[in-house]
Amino acid sequence: MLLGNLLALRRRGRHGLLFLDGHTDFYQPSAEPAGEVASMELALATGRGPRLLADLEGRGPLVGDEDVVALGFRDAEESAAYGMQPLPSALHALELDIVRALGAGEAARRAVGLLTGDGGGGGYWIHLDVDVLDDAVMPAVDYRLPDGLTWQELETVLRGALSGGGAVGLDVAIFNPRLDPDGAIAQRLSDCLVRAFDRDGQA
Repeated sequence: MLLGNLLALRRRGRHGLLFLDGHTDFYQPSAEPAGEVASMELALATGRGPRLLADLEGRGPLVGDEDVVALGFRDAEESAAYGMQPLPSALHALELDIVRALGAGEAARRAVGLLTGDGGGGGYWIHLDVDVLDDAVMPAVDYRLPDGLTWQELETVLRGALSGGGAVGLDVAIFNPRLDPDGAIAQRLSDCLVRAFDRDGQA
């Protein structure tokens, strides 16, 4: 899904990516334990991996390292143990501990600043993998990992990312409704998204 969205934007020029995910998804095929492309999507989007996916329509990379902010991930120890390639130095990494230290609002402001400065005038796509949320409040995902953002932190980050005028679109991934039999988590997620789109937080 992310690659399709970024390809559509790449056809129109240069854009950025705000990557909100509990995982960095930067595996190379040889290191990904299950061989899942879903664990390689950020690597593929930045032009790393099999050419068939890393150079779609000959337009790869779909997004430059310097135009990506990965925010909220918490899988550094696990991915290192599996031998995942390191994130490139030009890619802006705001892992969960940094977000917590800065505060969600400041982290969002920094992310938006990085995505809109120095040639980033084309805007940016927001990719939200809901496993960026704390596993205690968002267990309806396919690959669980302890800790994560609170609902309020996610809402704050999203509102900051959506209110500046630079966002050109958003996708929501990984939510698994089969793991939410009474629909309560889906309702909470929907409420969070609605409030994030409301600049005053009153929706």
